[in-house]
Amino acid sequence: MKGRSEYLFHDPIILQKRRQATIQEKRRRGVPQISVRTRPRNPTEGILEIEGKTFSCALGRTGTSAFKREGDGATPIGVMRPLLAYYRGDRKPAGMARTPLPRRAIGPGLGWCDDPRDANYNRPVRLPYPASHEAMLRKDRLYDACIVLDWNMRPRRLGRGSAIFLHLAAPGMKPTEGCIAVGPRTMARLLPLLERGTRIRVWR
Repeated sequence: MKGRSEYLFHDPIILQKRRQATIQEKRRRGVPQISVRTRPRNPTEGILEIEGKTFSCALGRTGTSAFKREGDGATPIGVMRPLLAYYRGDRKPAGMARTPLPRRAIGPGLGWCDDPRDANYNRPVRLPYPASHEAMLRKDRLYDACIVLDWNMRPRRLGRGSAIFLHLAAPGMKPTEGCIAVGPRTMARLLPLLERGTRIRVWR
């Protein structure tokens, strides 16, 4: 019995139970929803609101669009949900261990196809890959914490946009290629609140 008692109270099991309790408590009080609006007179920067708190975020280099197309540089207007969290294990992004989302470490073989003509359009692919793609292992820190959003997933429509993520922002809130980007401290605060039922609504 001594060995079993030690096993039951092993740190990973305690952490897992605490995490499950946290998730159950969040579900009882409702899943937080996120609202993103463009900042007045600056369409490439947004205001992200969750649970009454607001944070700055970067948007697409052409602002937002209700008619998102591949390569247009716009953040799509509409409702999106987070699916999973990619992260750089060697850089240990703050807050990642506390997210209820499924987590996947980014390795050198991970890519994301952005070629509308390819069968794996808007899907993760293994590198090297013959069609146009984005390498997820970056030299900068933008994908140290990267949340995959369900834009153009089900159904998937060719040319309606790919690789729409919630990721870390470049210095100075530089515009993205269509994603939503936030600072490291904001991401650390968002990660524990993100789960499959979270809705991220981007307004015009």
